[in-house]
Amino acid sequence: MPQYVGIHKRLFEGIYSHAGKIRDYNISKKEWILDGESVHYGNALELRALLEYDIQTEKEYEYSYEGLSAIISHLAKFVSRLWQIHAFGEGNTRTTAVFFIKYLRTMGFQVTNDVFAENAWYFRNALVRANYNDLSKGIRETTTFLELFLRNLLLGEQNELRNRHVHVRWEIIKQDIQNEKQDIDIEKQNIIEEKQDIKIPKTVGKKTQKHIQDLFEAFGYYKFFGRTEVMQLLNLTASPASELIKKMVNHNLIYPIKGMGKGKYLFVKR
Repeated sequence: MPQYVGIHKRLFEGIYSHAGKIRDYNISKKEWILDGESVHYGNALELRALLEYDIQTEKEYEYSYEGLSAIISHLAKFVSRLWQIHAFGEGNTRTTAVFFIKYLRTMGFQVTNDVFAENAWYFRNALVRANYNDLSKGIRETTTFLELFLRNLLLGEQNELRNRHVHVRWEIIKQDIQNEKQDIDIEKQNIIEEKQDIKIPKTVGKKTQKHIQDLFEAFGYYKFFGRTEVMQLLNLTASPASELIKKMVNHNLIYPIKGMGKGKYLFVKR
C-alpha cells in the first residue's frame, strides 16, 4: 500500500494539496457511459483497510498454472477492484495505471505507458463498467472491455477500443442504427453523414487529436458540453481542459451556444 500512495504523491505533488493523502470524505462521479449514474466507490472510513486487503490478496494469489487468457482475466479483476476503491480525491486512474505498469513489469511483462496514454479514456471507462451494476435494467459489471485493453497491452492484439462500445446502452443504440439503415434512401444518407468522423486539422498534436476524437465520439453534433465534461471524460485538470476548448474554437471545430449555461459548446457540423 505505501507504494500505491507514494505514486499518487509523486505524480501530483505541487498540483493537488492532497497529493499522497487518502481521502476522508465520500464521493460520486456522474459517468457518460452510465447515463449520468455513478460507480459506488469505497467508503472513506474503510479505504486503508480496503487497499491493504486487495493488495495483500493479490500478493497471495498463485499464478503458476494459469494460461495467459486466465492471467489477463484475473489481472482485470485485480486492477478494477483496486481502482474502485478510489482512495484519493482526484488522480485515481493515473495512479492506478502507473502502479499497474510497475506491477506488470515485476511479472516479466515489458509494458510501457504508450497504450495507456493512447487509450486513457477507454481504460477509465472500462474500469467503470467493471464496477457498475443496475440489475433493474439488466446491467451487470463486466471486465470484458478491460480484458480487450489488456490483450492489446500484453499480447499485442489489435482489438478495437471504442468508447461508445462501452456505453451501457450500446447494444440498444447499435440496434437502433441498424433499424434506421433499413429506412428510405434519404434517411440512409443522413445516417451515413452522422457516422462520419470529425475532420481534425493535422497541425494539432497527436494527443490533442485523440482528445478531440474522443469528445466527438461522446457528444457528436447534438450534445452540448463544457469544461467540466471535458475534464471528466478526458481525465484532465481545469487548465488543460480550457486550453483544449480554446484550440477547438480557434480551429472552428466547436462553437459556443446560448441558453444552456455559460461556457457550453457544440461541434460544428460539416
